[in-house]
Amino acid sequence: MTRSTCKVLYVSGEISPFVRVSSLADFMASFPQAMEDEGCEARIMMPKYGVINDRKFRLHDVLRLSDIKVPLKDKTDLLHVKVTALPSSKIQTYFLYNEKYFKRNGLFTDMAQGDNFKGSAERVIFFNIGILETLQRLGWKPDIIHFHDWYAGLVPLLLKTVYADNPFFKGIKTVLTLHNAHTQGVFSEKPFKKLLPEVIVERLRAEGDDTVNMLFTGIEHADRVATTSSRYAELISSDEDTAYGVDKILALRGNHLEGIINGLDTKQWNPSSDKLIKKKFDVERLEEKLENKKYLLEELNLSFDEDAPLIGAMVNFDRFQGIDLVMDALENLLELDIRLVISGTGDKEIKNKLQTLAAKYQGKLGLNFDFTDAFFHQIMASADMLLMPGKLESCGMMQFFAMRYGTLPIIYAGSGSAETIDEIDQEHDGSGFAFHEYSPEALTKTVEEALLVYGDKDRWIRLVTDNMEREMTWKDSAEKYSQIYRGLLESA
Repeated sequence: MTRSTCKVLYVSGEISPFVRVSSLADFMASFPQAMEDEGCEARIMMPKYGVINDRKFRLHDVLRLSDIKVPLKDKTDLLHVKVTALPSSKIQTYFLYNEKYFKRNGLFTDMAQGDNFKGSAERVIFFNIGILETLQRLGWKPDIIHFHDWYAGLVPLLLKTVYADNPFFKGIKTVLTLHNAHTQGVFSEKPFKKLLPEVIVERLRAEGDDTVNMLFTGIEHADRVATTSSRYAELISSDEDTAYGVDKILALRGNHLEGIINGLDTKQWNPSSDKLIKKKFDVERLEEKLENKKYLLEELNLSFDEDAPLIGAMVNFDRFQGIDLVMDALENLLELDIRLVISGTGDKEIKNKLQTLAAKYQGKLGLNFDFTDAFFHQIMASADMLLMPGKLESCGMMQFFAMRYGTLPIIYAGSGSAETIDEIDQEHDGSGFAFHEYSPEALTKTVEEALLVYGDKDRWIRLVTDNMEREMTWKDSAEKYSQIYRGLLESA
């Protein structure tokens, strides 16, 4: 595939470092560049939320991309576009903005309350139509619109209905990559009926009475659907408990869902050149990793013990990423000779419980509720192990970051992440630890087994070194996505 034959627009609701809610943001931070390296011409679009700092990320207005008309059913709103380059690349990233829709500080969902912000459906509709209107104003026609999760779930349907006779959009294909089956963008049907023509409304995919499911709508109308591991593809195609209804929509497509694991940007995630960590290090300077550990422990008022590993856990405080399992196991874990750092946001009740336990286990449990890129990189550089407790993890990115920084992941063996881990046990080396039963007892037992391995310093250094030198690039995955693109374009 050559640059002249494949133009791809990537669309997401979150991209690191601009805004991060889940591992999707980490994926989007490097995947478009991987596809450019594969030969595509990539550009990116996302909403311009109020939380995004224009000055910090050097967003600027473009005169020809102001006052773009966004036609709704009985009115027209105006869209303005700000532009910057995706950090660590030169890929143009367009931020779609209207003060009425996006001035508030949140995204679409209130993480603390677990519900949509008021007016989020209207924002979603405006953003989806705005994507296509912005492309027309740009005069840049992609061959593929590749969208991620539910945020642009209307785009394939819009292309097949109200934009079907517009010559500018003729031949554009759509690809959806599904990262989180449980995050679906479910909204009341009323705003859709109010703002969209009947030809759209009648083809929206609902969930229950009087609702619209953006993810289901995107899956049904996209030209191709992929997800981020073969294991997760199998689970959400057949396991009702894991699929959250996605299996039924996939069945309408003949259950064709390709699983392509994630990769790692080894330039952005490189401990020997990372400007966000206290001490740079590599396999020849592992003593500097120890200095990172001491630094973070001191920052969080935790005591240092050479024999006590530091375990990090970065999880949203909701029912999907495993925080309930961590809470059930937490006191038993803290009775072990470890230091534990939990970073996350969401449910206030969980936050309060964690603060109570941190007071009880002073010096052993550290908390961080103010997520930043700097903290994200620092915990990868500082921790000895990274706990990834999610039962429904599709693949994720954190295990790659951890291994690159000499931090051994602990994962659930039934998750999509397990496809990227070679399990360590008392007799066999590998890249991470896994618990096979989803219970607090199994998790605690696996941490105990990891402690035994950690106690063998020579073996631990060998495991750390092997992980840091492991091949984890995007190359194979980018080639597989290129095959999807080629297949769509050749069949057009």
